[in-house]
Amino acid sequence: MSALAARALGTGRLDLLPLRVEHAEEMAAVLSDPALHTFIGGTPDTPGALRSRYQRLAAGSPDPTVSWLNWVIRLRAESCLTGTVQATVSPSGHGPVAEIAWVVGTPWQGRGIATEAARELVDWLGSQPVHTVIAHIHPEHRASAAVAAAAGLSPTDAWHDGEITWRRSVGRVIHGSP
Repeated sequence: MSALAARALGTGRLDLLPLRVEHAEEMAAVLSDPALHTFIGGTPDTPGALRSRYQRLAAGSPDPTVSWLNWVIRLRAESCLTGTVQATVSPSGHGPVAEIAWVVGTPWQGRGIATEAARELVDWLGSQPVHTVIAHIHPEHRASAAVAAAAGLSPTDAWHDGEITWRRSVGRVIHGSP
């Protein structure tokens, strides 16, 4: 599997822009609410810590068979960043699998931004050499479950680190995939 690269994507209201180190300052403010960490743990990053993290992400996976794809979500009408979507694409026995996640800052929640961004991400992944999309969602995180369902993922019986694995097939089996 050759490495995939994030490219700019768009929806009716949103621009999904490939993550850059320069986004760290604005994103630190977007992600500053400790409530965002209720289900994922940890605390909000400082701008400096987020800048370091974004440098590592922008450098890409050290494993050439794994693609790290990261976007910031820009709400066009307000010309501001509101969150992130991401996908880690890895080989599997049934073709490449994309593990996705999203987060939208507290002031922008409840406006369908995560749903719109996740749908666009899953649609784009379906046009790539990706067979399956998965997300891991805390069983009590109803908002993320709603986003996953709206993006066409369904809960499975599988668990990963205390979270339910949601899954959607988006492509065909690619012969010769590891």
